[in-house]
Amino acid sequence: SRGSHILLSRPQHSIMQRFGAGSAWSLSPNATFWVLVLGTMCCFLLYGLVQEQLFSTPGSAGLNGLGWTITFYQFTMYTVLSKIEMSVRGIVPSKAPLKTLVFISLLTVATMGFSNTSLSYLNYPTQVVFKSCKLIPVMIGGVFLQRKKYMATDYIASGLLSLGLIIFTLADVKVSPQYSVTGLVLISAALVADSMIGNVQERVMVKYEMSTVEMVHKSYLVGAGLILVLVVAMGEVGPAYEFMTKNEASMTFIPMTLFSITGYVGIQFVLALVKWYGALTAVTVTTLRKAVTMILSFIFFPKPFHAGYAVGGLFLALGLALNTLNKRRKDRLAAAAQAQKLPM
Repeated sequence: SRGSHILLSRPQHSIMQRFGAGSAWSLSPNATFWVLVLGTMCCFLLYGLVQEQLFSTPGSAGLNGLGWTITFYQFTMYTVLSKIEMSVRGIVPSKAPLKTLVFISLLTVATMGFSNTSLSYLNYPTQVVFKSCKLIPVMIGGVFLQRKKYMATDYIASGLLSLGLIIFTLADVKVSPQYSVTGLVLISAALVADSMIGNVQERVMVKYEMSTVEMVHKSYLVGAGLILVLVVAMGEVGPAYEFMTKNEASMTFIPMTLFSITGYVGIQFVLALVKWYGALTAVTVTTLRKAVTMILSFIFFPKPFHAGYAVGGLFLALGLALNTLNKRRKDRLAAAAQAQKLPM
């Protein structure tokens, strides 16, 4: 596969060079890869637990309906943290066109904003399941918009994912007191945007030699401005201020700040995976993380369990596994074709 090919062929280098800076912490390519994987898992597992805590604990009930306000706080924190990091590391901005950055910002806003807001209407495990099924919108767009042709096993994988989603959702309808079609619409919109963003980021960072921290700073800076307009237009400013002033910091600013910091550091790890090992490897790692997060959700936040969760989860796991095998096969075929073109 692409990821394993890079692991074997790339020379020894510094872990911090993955993030665009020099360092004495030299690791082998394989060790670097596993550091990035471990960092992604740890950051986003904590991120997911804090995210569910913000919407699930009794004192946080007032956060329902304020998903865009939380997202604005998150984007603002990302912007500030990334600016500090760029200044400390002396990163020189790249010359990526503004329209490209605006497009990435819109995708980022849609992915995170709709995802956060959907938790007011769905159980966290259902949200995680939907976010793991990027293949479905990718294939729909490929068939109807780009006239792409896929292998039979791609359609089988998509069918397994779709069936798993249907079974999982039907189970959620039966046991979740906060189930709503609105939540499905929101998380589906987030899924479509999320399915596009990885490849766009990969192309931009490689083409313009952009560091991961600069990608974060510019996309979230523009995104924060877009979300601020939304927050004001949707009338969330008043309710958000009232909620923040009436509740202790341990129930508002502390978890929101932890939520933002773990997300920010986690994004650095993911973008490093995207830049150095490709979008496929990054998606595989984040999908595994989502599976672990879903299990932890049932452990730390007890909720009704339905057999449909297990059956739907099985179909989803089969679909994701088949999708990964398909991508590896395509990578091998592409590498073989490229090798045949090389002069002997």
